[in-house]
Amino acid sequence: MTKNALPYPRALLAAMLLAGASAPAWAVEAFTAQYSASALGMVGEGQMSVTPQPGNRWQYALTVRNQAVDLSQKTVFDVQEGRMRPLSSSDSSRLLIKKKNVNTVYDWGKAQATWNGDVKPDRAGPVKLVAGDMDALLVNLAIVRDVAAGKPLTYRMVENGRAKPMNYQIAGKERITIGGKPQDATKVVRTDGDKQTIVWVVADAPVPARILQRENGQDTIDLTLKSWR
Repeated sequence: MTKNALPYPRALLAAMLLAGASAPAWAVEAFTAQYSASALGMVGEGQMSVTPQPGNRWQYALTVRNQAVDLSQKTVFDVQEGRMRPLSSSDSSRLLIKKKNVNTVYDWGKAQATWNGDVKPDRAGPVKLVAGDMDALLVNLAIVRDVAAGKPLTYRMVENGRAKPMNYQIAGKERITIGGKPQDATKVVRTDGDKQTIVWVVADAPVPARILQRENGQDTIDLTLKSWR
């Protein structure tokens, strides 16, 4: 709930979210998760999924839709030395009547990222890549993984023509309801000026149980997990 369009879905959806290497036992697994979604004050539906792709690659996809918003984001990635490594991404969004399409290429051979589509010239890149860099969608998976492993929630996100550090802090435990059942969740918070992203992680769920983005003290996007398989 992280590709800027709701108004900052990719930074949210992710908020929303790699500099640290994963534990040896960690591995990517396919899943499909259904969310209830609130954006611009309107209720809708959301979905996150990870599916295998040819060549030992994976695709992470996110959609959020209601009467005012239609967002579709996809990231193709692989895993190198325990790190999720973005290879390409595509973002298509409609916010009311405004449409935007952006594509990203993460060229690890040249160690640079570039952007094309509806981007300003000063945001087209290239931006230098370093080992552990991720986009915001992959941060979602990294947060879930690192909370479970007790690792620092510190990442470097390369997106929208820039590289940006992202640091999250654990803010305790809360009881939340997922699919009609109360569950204990770890609450994680990141504050960046007047923007705040809050993520709730529950045991065994492959994605955040809830992602809330706030701006100027007002909720802008709220995704709550309903089910996954």
